[in-house]
Amino acid sequence: MRVLLDEDLPRRLAGLLTDHSVSTVPRCGWAGVKNGKLLALAADSFDVFLTMDSHLEYQQNLATLPIAVLVISAQSNRIEHLVPLVPLIMKALLEVKPCKLSRLEP
Repeated sequence: MRVLLDEDLPRRLAGLLTDHSVSTVPRCGWAGVKNGKLLALAADSFDVFLTMDSHLEYQQNLATLPIAVLVISAQSNRIEHLVPLVPLIMKALLEVKPCKLSRLEP
């Protein structure tokens, strides 16, 4: 699965999501791009957009995009708070559906 990490997630998380092709918004040259345009860009090259932006579903019409969105709820975006969630993230990545937003709440 091709996964794009939002700017609000540490890039070190990419290396923990084994068995997936993971990139980051800055690595793609999209740093600072707003969510609507970012999701449109991501939809061309990725299957899943991984973020901690809990308001994304209220700001965008996800049904119009062929990309799944996975929103992670964690204590913070620090890597030490995300590492324990990696098994849950890996499982959720296998279950996400295009044009849908899923929440990962431990």
